[in-house]
Amino acid sequence: MTLTPEQRITLHGFNNLTKSLSFNMYDVCYTKTKEEREAYIAYIDEQYNAERLTGILQTVTTIIGAHVLNIARQDYDPQGASVTILISEEPVEAKKESFDESPGPLPEAVVMHLNKSHITVHTYPEYHPDEGISTFRADIDVSTCGEISPLKALNYLIHSFDTDIMTIDYRVRGFTRDIRGNKLFIDHDISSIQNYIPEEIINMYDMIDVNVYQENIFHTKCKLKQFDINNYLFGYTKEKLAPGEEKKITERLKVEMDEIFYGKNTNRGGMRIN
Repeated sequence: MTLTPEQRITLHGFNNLTKSLSFNMYDVCYTKTKEEREAYIAYIDEQYNAERLTGILQTVTTIIGAHVLNIARQDYDPQGASVTILISEEPVEAKKESFDESPGPLPEAVVMHLNKSHITVHTYPEYHPDEGISTFRADIDVSTCGEISPLKALNYLIHSFDTDIMTIDYRVRGFTRDIRGNKLFIDHDISSIQNYIPEEIINMYDMIDVNVYQENIFHTKCKLKQFDINNYLFGYTKEKLAPGEEKKITERLKVEMDEIFYGKNTNRGGMRIN
């Protein structure tokens, strides 16, 4: 059942639907030597340390209209970071655009309120021991209990990371009741997570949807269309590569990205998916 600000159904109690967004981003880099790998990991740890990640999540909190109850954050040794923010509702008035199936704001703008919930982020820098590939993964979860979908924060999250591959999951769980006792299992329209991503971002990625509408489960994965090897070399450009090396590195990088995108190992002798 779809509700709008003009056609609200009186609930028995409050809206306690749980809406969960999982945003996973991957950055891939070619690091030929041990020194390059260490430099890349050090760069990622500095670029996405717990302090900066806290700032990103605090902006997400503002976008979805909440205030912070508690922050726990940690930088790990040898690498990686985690931040968890417990959030609570902000006493603000709902705006009509909060219910639109469209990308959320980039600036700090309160759009709706929610009940007690949380936001988390974990980072995973790692590298392949033999093939010179390093990857950085960040997992962000935004879980709300209330009216607005955390998908309104997705636009901002995409712009906060340099992303080659994204996997995005959204699910509405539980139910709330109207005053007659009827259960409501979702309170807004959604046909695809892509409707919450700006057109200019959609044009940059190949995207696949896997949705289970009857269960209110939505999944979208994205892989960058354009490939420029200079964007994947750490500290130098392709002009410094030996003859034939550019092709070899390109194949390795594309295999790595295909494996992440399709979620399975590939035939190392080619690009075909098992």
